[in-house]
Amino acid sequence: MAAVTAFVSGKGGTGKTTLCGAIAGCLAAEGRRVLCLDLDIGLRNLDLILGLAEEPILPFTEVAKGHQSPDAATQHPGIPGLYLLTAPLRARPEDIDPAEFDALIRAAEDSFDDILIDAPAGIGTGFDLGVRTADRVLLVCAADPASLRDAEQTARLLELQGKDETYLVVNRVQPGYFRAAKTTVDDMMDTIGIPLLGLVPDDKKVPIAAARNRALVLHEQKGAAAACLRISRRLLGRKVPLGIK
Repeated sequence: MAAVTAFVSGKGGTGKTTLCGAIAGCLAAEGRRVLCLDLDIGLRNLDLILGLAEEPILPFTEVAKGHQSPDAATQHPGIPGLYLLTAPLRARPEDIDPAEFDALIRAAEDSFDDILIDAPAGIGTGFDLGVRTADRVLLVCAADPASLRDAEQTARLLELQGKDETYLVVNRVQPGYFRAAKTTVDDMMDTIGIPLLGLVPDDKKVPIAAARNRALVLHEQKGAAAACLRISRRLLGRKVPLGIK
């Protein structure tokens, strides 16, 4: 039975999709069979992050409606065990039947070890659809006060929806940020009210990997890539350090 993980953010620009793709690649590198599902209808770009922009990719609606099997998902040519279903080109989140989406997840659970859902940024219909079937939710934010406030509000909404297994991932952290801002990781967790799963440093290699149509885990082994590997191992229940201060 697959573990279903939704990646959400209170606002756009946090790097949520980048982290979803990078962590998916790391889980696959750990020997897991991973299905990525791009739910960002109208703004899909998980294929770019995974280095699959030139590959034909099946929309998840084809599986949700029963026209295709989850096994028809596009397999990554360079990362064994990593698969992608993309968002449809012409649709709105409101057009997706929640019951059909639930059926898609159930159909995929027996074929994969992990299902990673890249939900749309912000809250709304797409957000609700992304988290409804999730066993756990990764809330992605930046370290600045505005992003933390959005994350705090999003965490409250997730609590109201009964999502008990919710974790915080802080992205694009500058070296020495906590010392310069006179704050701590504990302060951040106290503000948002959920446990911290990982800190990811700001890394110029991330946009370069996307520009070269190459998955981050294949492009770089340090910086953000190493942080995502630590997060993936923490998701698997291993005790590893956060790795940044």
